[in-house]
Amino acid sequence: MSLELAIVAAHAAAEKTLDETVLLDVGEHIAITDYFVVTSGRNDRQVRAILDEVGAQVRAAGGSPPRQVEGRGDLRWVLMDYGSFVVHVFQTEAREFYGLERLWADSPRVEYEPALAGSPARR
Repeated sequence: MSLELAIVAAHAAAEKTLDETVLLDVGEHIAITDYFVVTSGRNDRQVRAILDEVGAQVRAAGGSPPRQVEGRGDLRWVLMDYGSFVVHVFQTEAREFYGLERLWADSPRVEYEPALAGSPARR
């Protein structure tokens, strides 16, 4: 179910931003989680909206709240740790600076279809 919830989180994030949302399978490279969702917002308000939407949609899909959320103070890089997947929400400039996708370039990207109106991922 971890992949399904990671996809729900990716859909939720993508609904709130025009920036690319990427889902990486990092399970072979890191022991503490299976997937990274990487996305970004252009300002504090959009980052908050992404965080709220991800949390709401993961809960609606039967997931638990994140174990831990770090970075809410300055909203440049917020990490939502769900255990089997981690959601990284950056401000656009911070995402470019840290280059998380470059650091994990050897991890396969998980392709997912955009959520359709009325689908369970879009509530």
